[in-house]
Amino acid sequence: MKIAVLGTGYVGLSTGVCLAQIGHDVTCMDIMEQKIQQLQQGISPIYEPGLEQLLAANMAADRLHFTTSLSKALAEAEIIIIAVGTPQSDDGAADLSYLVQAAKDISSYLTSQNIIVIKSTVPVGTNDFIGKLIEDHCGFKVKMVSNPEFLRQGSAIEDTMKADRIIIGSEDVEAAGKIHEMYRPLNVPVLLTSTRSAEMIKYASNAFLATKISYINEIANLCEAVGADVTDVARGMGKDKRIGEAFLNAGIGYGGSCFPKDVKALLHTAGLNGVKFPLLKETIAINEYQQELLVTKAMKRFGGLKGKKIAMLGLAFKPETDDMREAPSIPIAHVLTKLGANVVAYDPVATHNARRIIGETIKYAGSIDEAVFEADAVLIVTEWNEVKNIDVAEMAVKMKEPIIFDGRNCLSEEKIRACVSVEYYPIGKPPIII
Repeated sequence: MKIAVLGTGYVGLSTGVCLAQIGHDVTCMDIMEQKIQQLQQGISPIYEPGLEQLLAANMAADRLHFTTSLSKALAEAEIIIIAVGTPQSDDGAADLSYLVQAAKDISSYLTSQNIIVIKSTVPVGTNDFIGKLIEDHCGFKVKMVSNPEFLRQGSAIEDTMKADRIIIGSEDVEAAGKIHEMYRPLNVPVLLTSTRSAEMIKYASNAFLATKISYINEIANLCEAVGADVTDVARGMGKDKRIGEAFLNAGIGYGGSCFPKDVKALLHTAGLNGVKFPLLKETIAINEYQQELLVTKAMKRFGGLKGKKIAMLGLAFKPETDDMREAPSIPIAHVLTKLGANVVAYDPVATHNARRIIGETIKYAGSIDEAVFEADAVLIVTEWNEVKNIDVAEMAVKMKEPIIFDGRNCLSEEKIRACVSVEYYPIGKPPIII
């Protein structure tokens, strides 16, 4: 099939590359010239494991193309996938301005045979709204399909090629069947639903996972109060098949481009429809508190942080990505500097993006050793493998005071106890003080 993908962010680029990988002729379009120039040279503008290799391979096979020209992207395309951003507005609602603009832009190029797929995360009713908007511009009925994505940054390629499920929502049976056929080479489960059910599945899924994270973090805080170990508690809970082990890792909260805005967008939708959703309000409040928990622990330990050198290990919201959107490192850095601490941060791939968001109020190190040298305390913010595998005893010697606040519970107790002298404060577990 000949497919056009509008938008080359995490979703659009990963989708386009994977569709090319399974044999389709894909053209990805974006209005950002610099990004397209990079992609035309086989360089990915985002850090995503495995993406650049597939990018190069499918460009070499002449199945994957990049352009800033909408007319070139849509020429002879059977399927048009819209994967533009839907960021959060000030009131918590999804900002659909990019989607609306994309819909208007493509209207003059469409025929009645085109299938328009919205892969962007959108509130319930958006496909109907966009369909009518396009029809008002082009003068004929269009085929709309809701096909939400369920990609995790850091594993987007695997999540596409080995998806748990593919959701296809449409009132047009023929169009839904065509999209089903497009994905058939992946050989993964497909669920056909109404358009509005497909839109709701995306939000309901992300809000549930975010709530699960906030729940285990509240359990972790209670574990600390009563002397239990949240790791054991989570393991025991996860063995129950009704609960499952995923998303039961206690820490300093969720971040990224999806969970924060999707939870707020669903809450906004509920409010518009007169439905109270206090559970989501608590999910958001717990996460906001949890993101600053390491600072709270450090303040309790030191009494004050003015003049203290604090090393932050990790800046990205999760490992294997350079994405800084809603990363816990942002509020942590701001609060630490406000309290007078001298912050030095290290991240293997996200430093460039962090500079744009956090700015120069903190310093950026080129290695873990540089960050922790003469530090009064270390805060582990992102559980990169480089951080998890660190020689704790060696790191402790380099520090002014061997005090570690582990926001991801990623250091082993054996490594901690091998130190001659250390104070280790995890989440939801008793501290280890040697």
